[in-house]
Amino acid sequence: MDAQMWEQRWAEGRIGFHQQTVTPQLEQHWPRLGVPAGARVFVPLAGKSLDMVWLVEHGHPVLGVELSQLAIDQFFAERGLQPDVHESAYGVHHVAGHYELIRGDVFDLDVAGLGSCAAVFDRAALIALPADERPRYARLFDHLAPGTRGLVVTLDYDQSRMDGPPFSVPEPEVDRLYAPAWQVDRLERSVDEPEPRLARAGLTELATTTYALTHH
Repeated sequence: MDAQMWEQRWAEGRIGFHQQTVTPQLEQHWPRLGVPAGARVFVPLAGKSLDMVWLVEHGHPVLGVELSQLAIDQFFAERGLQPDVHESAYGVHHVAGHYELIRGDVFDLDVAGLGSCAAVFDRAALIALPADERPRYARLFDHLAPGTRGLVVTLDYDQSRMDGPPFSVPEPEVDRLYAPAWQVDRLERSVDEPEPRLARAGLTELATTTYALTHH
């Protein structure tokens, strides 16, 4: 996880991964998970995602982790919020209302750091990591308590045409990464034309797959 690289991308505005709308798969599939009202949701590599706003508006406090201070500052500024700030072993915490964003490395989290979370939403973390880091990332989820539920959105494409990020993470790899500690259920797979920036990189087809996770 190269913090300097991500800071530079945010400073230069090279944040094509940031969506200007809420992730459609979150709106469609989150209610199916049956996450209890008030349950705190872990959002890894959070950026300034509007998905966090949607989760809070639907009754879920959010714990996000992000490397870029600029992303965190922009998130709170765009909400008109002034967070309280304190430090811990996990990084620098920014807290306002039902939002808590930690500026730090997601790999520093442990059972204590994630113990308050009963759900997880990953739209941009798994696909942001190269293959050799993904198993370590998936093991982070094991710090969450049994019964924790999650939603993971991945991309699948011909990686010979384009290297990531975002990286291609096909379905067999998702199963290998999270089993046996997690039950993995595919909810939706759609194949579409890639957005312009990815088409310019050489992609002609892109599949988006949504999974429900349940921690045994």
